[in-house]
Amino acid sequence: MKELAGNPLHLKSLNHISLVCRSVEESIDFYTNVLGFVPIRRPGSFDFDGAWLFNYGIGIHLLQSENPNNMTKKSEINPKDNHISFQCESMGAVEKKLTEMNIVYKRQRVEEGGIYVDQLFFHDPDGFMIEICNCDNLPVIPIGGETVRSCSRVKLDIISQKQMQTFVQM
Repeated sequence: MKELAGNPLHLKSLNHISLVCRSVEESIDFYTNVLGFVPIRRPGSFDFDGAWLFNYGIGIHLLQSENPNNMTKKSEINPKDNHISFQCESMGAVEKKLTEMNIVYKRQRVEEGGIYVDQLFFHDPDGFMIEICNCDNLPVIPIGGETVRSCSRVKLDIISQKQMQTFVQM
């Protein structure tokens, strides 16, 4: 494998995130029914409770807390807190579904160079923050300015020249 200056460990992609839960069953329900993850097989040699879920090219590994009653649960929705973010096809559809499911969320909008990104933030059963966004509207521009990209595979080649110039000038 060729040594890449910006990739000293030869990383390929994000594999999974791991979350400690009060109740693995409650978290499985949330991640499957709200976010669309699918339970997958985990190694039988594990001697602790947990579950593995997969979708969107990443895994979520749920780990049963050894002291669930001592886990603090965040109730304030703070977009500046730790979170995992998912891009969606329709912010309106997501907001409608969250409302139907009685999930409390916070809406936020970011503007950069005339491009708007809408965000919805909410918690999983243990207070871990989830963000749903249309972040693929915003091009990804390395600080070095080499390449302009998008978070979206679909929009990768669709960024207009005017948007590129606007962002590179910032």
